[in-house]
Amino acid sequence: MPDPKPKPGQEKGPGVPGGLRPRLVPRPGLAGEAVYANVVRISHAPSELVFDFAHSLPGELDVPIKARVVLSPLSAKLLQRALADSLAKYEAAFGVVNVPQGKSLADDLFRSPETPKPESE
Repeated sequence: MPDPKPKPGQEKGPGVPGGLRPRLVPRPGLAGEAVYANVVRISHAPSELVFDFAHSLPGELDVPIKARVVLSPLSAKLLQRALADSLAKYEAAFGVVNVPQGKSLADDLFRSPETPKPESE
């Protein structure tokens, strides 16, 4: 059987029957829908990793989950590799992304809200 011809937006890649990578096609009703998240909770079981994404505002104690992504361990490892590659390209184009030092990242993400200081008169 000859190799199928790639469709527009599709490229050749290893590990896919016929050597073609699948195209991502928007599902009706989801086109253009995006979820902003500044918090992610990651949990795992032997067969999967679960990523719960949320948007937290200062002072909120209950933060609703906006999206849940469940991945196999292999898919999570491939995502890790893809994120590292994409961040390296981002930093090459826009500069290094600095992670706060001196305390844990969780301290910055999950600290208690600070009370605003009164303005001096």
